[in-house]
Amino acid sequence: MSRLTWQKSSFSTGGEGNCIELAASATGHIHLRESDRPDDVATSTPHALAGLLLVLKDDSWTPSRR
Repeated sequence: MSRLTWQKSSFSTGGEGNCIELAASATGHIHLRESDRPDDVATSTPHALAGLLLVLKDDSWTPSRR
């Protein structure tokens, strides 16, 4: 993986070191990691990540619904 420029989430404000960081690669993929585990990186397309965020923001969603 090429060198990425990581940005801390604006929701990660505590001093505990548990921050979510994001980086975009030249290929257009989005990379996510926790600051306390920087070697564990999840990679997604912008479209898939947007879909996940929509589901997570939806208050009516429950794991049993499909």
